[in-house]
Amino acid sequence: MSLKITAAEMVARARARIEEIDSVEAIAMAADPNVQIVDLRDPRERERSGFIPGSFHCPRGMLEFWVDPDSPYFKDVFAEDKKFVFHCASGWRSAISVATLQDMGFEAAHLKEGFSGWEKAGGPVERKDD
Repeated sequence: MSLKITAAEMVARARARIEEIDSVEAIAMAADPNVQIVDLRDPRERERSGFIPGSFHCPRGMLEFWVDPDSPYFKDVFAEDKKFVFHCASGWRSAISVATLQDMGFEAAHLKEGFSGWEKAGGPVERKDD
């Protein structure tokens, strides 16, 4: 089977047109009350690896519906006047997600290296049993 575009090409195209924030910058931004970090990972990933303290969990499959104020699934957090920084594990899903949000008219950025980059840069990690 031959695809019209590969997943890697989709990520590259998304990254070329969205705001990317590196891990060190994101760690510095995390304490800002005007910034909301949004975790797109699967619940099992959060359970296994932990999560960024104060992050809002929005499973990738619900993103467009939770952000859209006309959707019955809309979440009020997305109506707040904040800078939204989305992340996944390595930055692929969040890049494509933020490009999609941009197409919808929702301004956001993404954590370039994802949660793994956040951890490597020494960002705080919370776990359920902490």
